[in-house]
Amino acid sequence: MDGIYLTWLISALALGVILLPVFKPKWSKVSLPPFLDFIRRYWVHVFLLVMVYNAKDFLDQIDRILMARTGLDMTPWIYAVEGDMVLWVQQTFMADWLSHSLTHFYVAGYMFICYVSIFYMAYFDDRWMADRVALAIFWVYVCAVPFYLFFNVRVTGDHITEMETIAYQLTPEIADWFRRIDPFTNGMPSLHIGIPFAVWLCLVRFDEDNRWILYQRLVFGYVILTAFTIIYLGIHWISDIIGGMAIAAFAVHLSDRTSPVIWKYLDERTMNAQLAVLLSTPSIAFNNVKSNLKGFISRYLKPTSKETGRMVFAVVIMLLMVITYDLTHNSIPAGGVESPEQAEAADGWLGVIDNRTNGTIFTLHDLSNLDNVFEVDDIDGLTLNSTYSIASNYLAIATELEINVYLIGEVVEKITTIQHAGVEDIFLTTLEQRVDIIAVSESNLVHLVDVLNSAQKNFIYNGSGIVAAVYGSEYIYSADELEFEVRLGSIATFGETSFNYNASSSIEQEAEMESWGQAVNLSNTSILQLNFDQDYLLVNVNLTTTDRIVLIDRTTGNSSLIGDPKYSQTEPEIGYGFVVWSSKDNLDPNNPSAEYLDGEIFLMDLQTGLTEAITADSIHQTNPSILEGHIVYLETNSQGESVVRVLSREVILQPYSNMALQIGLFVLLGLTFTYVWQRQVENRVGTY
Repeated sequence: MDGIYLTWLISALALGVILLPVFKPKWSKVSLPPFLDFIRRYWVHVFLLVMVYNAKDFLDQIDRILMARTGLDMTPWIYAVEGDMVLWVQQTFMADWLSHSLTHFYVAGYMFICYVSIFYMAYFDDRWMADRVALAIFWVYVCAVPFYLFFNVRVTGDHITEMETIAYQLTPEIADWFRRIDPFTNGMPSLHIGIPFAVWLCLVRFDEDNRWILYQRLVFGYVILTAFTIIYLGIHWISDIIGGMAIAAFAVHLSDRTSPVIWKYLDERTMNAQLAVLLSTPSIAFNNVKSNLKGFISRYLKPTSKETGRMVFAVVIMLLMVITYDLTHNSIPAGGVESPEQAEAADGWLGVIDNRTNGTIFTLHDLSNLDNVFEVDDIDGLTLNSTYSIASNYLAIATELEINVYLIGEVVEKITTIQHAGVEDIFLTTLEQRVDIIAVSESNLVHLVDVLNSAQKNFIYNGSGIVAAVYGSEYIYSADELEFEVRLGSIATFGETSFNYNASSSIEQEAEMESWGQAVNLSNTSILQLNFDQDYLLVNVNLTTTDRIVLIDRTTGNSSLIGDPKYSQTEPEIGYGFVVWSSKDNLDPNNPSAEYLDGEIFLMDLQTGLTEAITADSIHQTNPSILEGHIVYLETNSQGESVVRVLSREVILQPYSNMALQIGLFVLLGLTFTYVWQRQVENRVGTY
């Protein structure tokens, strides 16, 4: 996946070197020594660019989690204003040659502007321009961060049905690379406009003798072509371009204001001297720090509107940081669990098989009050492989020889025990005035009718490798003998409906897997899990080298794949208009990266078809369940310690955050009043 990235990077840098004689100042010469020395002389400038690149990857992970947990999506508002203008541009100019050339220009051209702009000025030792361009690029990204976290705008191709995300779908390799590095929600503002426009503004504003006039014209042309490119490729809205220009202008202003202070301390030419003073005469360095700190404190003890404004800004940033941290860490562990092995939630209850040091035990948790935990300890033969099901206020737990049924209320009360050996899976359903169970045994699928009274048995299917699921009064099942077929029936009526599914992906994706030595075998498949609701069926199928999730529309019978079919997608569950599942996404089996070895939880909105990552970390997450207001999953750290996580999909802040935010708002209120009052007084007396 990194091959195409290296090609773009090397091409951009090589082109920059080739064009060096074209854009150099007229009186300068191109020679070898500056190539060997410019990083030493400008390593802080280079470090700023590297820091921005690495920060983007980290912030993109936070953004993915925020989107999944809060639904902060401003795209409909942008679309309400712009309509289909970007679609008209794409459809008007659509051509294969343009799609290919602009996709490569989109990435390689951006790298050229970002890296070469600093390289040129460092190579020719134009420190005045290098200082301001490096800071402008840095400030562009800093100013964009709040928008990326709290003003999410999706790429146009994700929102407008007829629009194609050309750049992201040009080839499987390119699509893989973009999926790995881009959350597709950072539309506003466009950095592809913001950074080059900031470079151009710096050249216009600070290049007083026009030594960079040719490069200035190139950058301007690049901005114009990029504006067309990002619209044509189905990536950005026109509003994103305006936003990019706005933050670029502000970033250049910040660059000019902060350059004297920042480069006073970070100038590569004087840093060695400062270090030498610190080591040889630390008293002088200490006195300088003491003097500067004393001056800093004195200014803020008697602040003008300038200092008050900075304090307002600092408090706002702190409040946003508190909110961001809380929203990205709002999953809490289910209490009363020592070492969970299984976790399943339904109808406001969470059931856990807990592998405790003193034996296996079943715990039941009230999701409306996680402190309310019941320990069910009267189950003979309970093991880690036992199966259970929750429906309404009933719980059924199957051991090797029997099925125990409990009534859930203020206490958990056993109401019946059914002798039924060899149960591999059970599904509990509450019908009108009765409770039924679908039991999967070694060779048959059985309907236990009204288990609270007669417990009559109806055999639904006899076969091997049976997998089943229940939703309300309906059930679905498949078996080894039913190749690529799922059958749907009703407990209350006779007759079944058959659905066929297709687990194959595109020719390009199958070919890529074959090149990895991971070719799928469609003739040797097995179903791992089934799930469904009133609109869709989910089939989790193993294809020897990978696991895939097939979504079947119950109305049309059409099937489609969920997630990237090259990577294993497992443990799907559907409910409340969403699908959740576990996946080791982006894991290349031939070159496994530690970053992708752990399972992550993904969430798909069935209405929009958009997928978000619920987790994005180095901890292994599996076994997700979806409820109306919660997502429950099992989390295992590198030491093998497990915990059940309960994630609220409602925007709820923890008490410590509420307190910090409330205090911060009162402080912000006082500072804002003081700032406004100071500005009026200073303007009146002419001291500002």
